[in-house]
Amino acid sequence: MTTLLTVLKSGGRYDAVWVERLAAGARRYAPAFERIVCLTDLPLDCAGVETVPLRHGWPGWWSKMEAFRPDLGLGTMVLCDLDTIFAADATALAEPGFATMEDYFHKGRVSSAFVRWEGNGLAFLYERFAADPQRWMAPGSCGAVPNAVHGDQVVIDHLLRAAGHPPRFLQDLHPGLLDFYHPPKTSYGPLIVFIGDAKPDTTTGLAHALWVSGSAAV
Repeated sequence: MTTLLTVLKSGGRYDAVWVERLAAGARRYAPAFERIVCLTDLPLDCAGVETVPLRHGWPGWWSKMEAFRPDLGLGTMVLCDLDTIFAADATALAEPGFATMEDYFHKGRVSSAFVRWEGNGLAFLYERFAADPQRWMAPGSCGAVPNAVHGDQVVIDHLLRAAGHPPRFLQDLHPGLLDFYHPPKTSYGPLIVFIGDAKPDTTTGLAHALWVSGSAAV
């Protein structure tokens, strides 16, 4: 079973529309995913999307640590941020094998925009974090790191390395799969990734059309 997993935590700019549009793009351009699952604390009802309740009430991006819970499925699991646009054939994303996105700003460091693993292979990330979340959410808990903002991906990077699992990056394994949103570009690779303040709902042109419809035929 191959699962695309995303997280919708209440209180931010994201809502059910973001889940629906991510799912629409995935169904069109990455049909190898047999399940699309959303972890959320909202009463979500999106066609073709399985809803799983968040357990802990961890704030903001820290809720993404629940994606590694051992009860969410077997087979290939891929955590994908909601502010992702599927723009072309992204079949490679569903291939088996551990990998993460490399942080755009900090080379050699993990970005949790995409994390891929097998079965319960990363359950230790959830278990370590859940055992003492206040410790891990505290800036400095992972020692000196280059990231300007202490967030979930800093902790993921730290715990992977501490467990002897140095990151493998999607950009190296699948060149061209990930593309970063940079206006005024007019064409993109299979997965459009947003960095900084840019988001799909503020884009224009092809990127916005793809986000709205999940299809290039607009």
